[in-house]
Amino acid sequence: MAFAISRKVGNAVERNLIRRRLRALFDEMTPLLKSGNYLIRTAIETSDLTYDDLRHHLQIALERGKTLEK
Repeated sequence: MAFAISRKVGNAVERNLIRRRLRALFDEMTPLLKSGNYLIRTAIETSDLTYDDLRHHLQIALERGKTLEK
């Protein structure tokens, strides 16, 4: 798992917060994920998302990529 978080998203503190949240969400979703490598790219608006909103967007992205077991 790797994250591409642009400096446009925010300062280092904001980017690290997003990285920690994404890592925690991946830990929650591990039982549902197919094995493989994951690269998550964030957009500028990511810093405005709550933890639950970020979870929702990540789930949608993984479902579109068909990497979640159903």
